[in-house]
Amino acid sequence: MRFIKTKIDGVVIVEPRVFPDARGYFFESYNADEFAKNGITNVFVQDNQSKSKYGVVRGLHCQLGEYAQAKLVRVLQGTVLDVAVDIRHNSPTFGKYVSVELSDENMRQLFIPRGFLHGFSVLSETAVFAYKCDNFYHPDSEFGIRYDDAEIGVDWKIPADKILTSEKDRIAKGLKDVPYYGR
Repeated sequence: MRFIKTKIDGVVIVEPRVFPDARGYFFESYNADEFAKNGITNVFVQDNQSKSKYGVVRGLHCQLGEYAQAKLVRVLQGTVLDVAVDIRHNSPTFGKYVSVELSDENMRQLFIPRGFLHGFSVLSETAVFAYKCDNFYHPDSEFGIRYDDAEIGVDWKIPADKILTSEKDRIAKGLKDVPYYGR
């Protein structure tokens, strides 16, 4: 596996070693020893999966406080633009984001530490998205900001009139409303 640091400390792109042959391919998507050698020692306790169609934007979400989650995300089918927004108030990159295209073809994964909002847009006809979390889902700790918050300015690579999102995401708060989250 190759671990690629991004412009925001802690957010890491993971590229697996893929072994293709006439039957298809094989790759190791997670190895605790390899991740630990690269500074990622989180213990994942929950796996989630979603299927979405073109134009869907899911996010930007996180859990706060003792229920914060780190995530290891990847795409099983299709292509998404994955986004992680730093909401650690003491961070020099507070309010900045990393976006990475993840697909079933490039097989990349993105590690997102605690203290980040997360979201993605679906760029293909459909996408199956999977992610590991290092803390259990706790609905009372959910927090989100609008996917189109002007202070952050994410380019979701979807025309505005084609974006499909949930009511919860349409009425979410802005970056200025993020509760204090230390580093």
